[in-house]
Amino acid sequence: MTLESGASFGPITITYETYGTLSEEKDNAILITHAFTGDAHVAGYHSDDTEQEKAGWWDFMVGPGKGIDTNRYFVICTNILGSCMGTTGPSSINPETGKPYGMDFPMVTIGDMVEAQKALIDHLQIPKLLSVIGGSVGGMQVLEWCARYPEMVRSAVPIATTMRHSALAIAFNEIARQAIMADPNWQQGEYYEGEKPDLGLAVARMVGHVTYLSDEAMRRKFGRRLQDKNDFSYDFGVDFQVESYLRYQGSKFVRRFDANSMLYITKAADYFDLKDRLTENGCLGKMHGYESKFLVISYSSDWLYPTYQAKELVQALKRNGQDVSFCEIEADCGHDAFLIPDERLTNLIRGFLNGIS
Repeated sequence: MTLESGASFGPITITYETYGTLSEEKDNAILITHAFTGDAHVAGYHSDDTEQEKAGWWDFMVGPGKGIDTNRYFVICTNILGSCMGTTGPSSINPETGKPYGMDFPMVTIGDMVEAQKALIDHLQIPKLLSVIGGSVGGMQVLEWCARYPEMVRSAVPIATTMRHSALAIAFNEIARQAIMADPNWQQGEYYEGEKPDLGLAVARMVGHVTYLSDEAMRRKFGRRLQDKNDFSYDFGVDFQVESYLRYQGSKFVRRFDANSMLYITKAADYFDLKDRLTENGCLGKMHGYESKFLVISYSSDWLYPTYQAKELVQALKRNGQDVSFCEIEADCGHDAFLIPDERLTNLIRGFLNGIS
């Protein structure tokens, strides 16, 4: 495929999972798009060993009788281009060299990720999606789908997302990237045959993880409680529970994710800008004239993509003549709230999908 940068790139492998049954009319397909370190395993288990295996990242939402009911809908979830969870990314083997791409992997955008997803939907011979649903960077993909292929999207649910990154969001992503690139083991991205930049990646994850939480959530969970001690250590070891938690999150993350993928995907999120496609009267180009239904959801404690950004999206969609519903969910869990079981979110999505005729 030809990327937004102008580069021609391939071959491309796309990892995906499906749930439920596609109707004979092929009119019940829902595409779920994951956040940036997610994968295609959105629900259920890959084996019967549920004690050892982790459920899909949105298992409380997707499945028989759940908010996105797989008894009714055919659910598709793909791993995004540039990731390290099966779809082609920097850690994939370059057929020309027989080695991982590393920094030879081309820069990709949210639009490129959607183009790869579109190729899969065409392969499955699905002419129109009942809905595209996703949160965070997944929400960016939802909006990109609507901007590029409005004729293929009957409804859309962007959750905890934005039309473009603020300076604050770009700044945190840059800190994460610099943490990785400052690790001596990064080796300009050519680390696959040696020691990996685990320390840099762990710090990057720690930085990112703080942005996914909220002040109240961290106060409630940790406060200033000490970790397994009654007094300060008076050194640079772990004193506070929150320090231990962040170190744990960082060390866990390096076991499942690739540092170069972190670089590429954060940059793609920074490049995303739906606002630059607004016309003078605020319309969204190709989307104008297509009657898709939207449910925009934000969270009151999300300071990474705050509610005012969701309201800007709602206003742009309304100027575009779209059918838009909006809900801000009161929750103190921060940006990651959409990944935490919540009957309010489940009922919102279930009710919205029931209204799509």
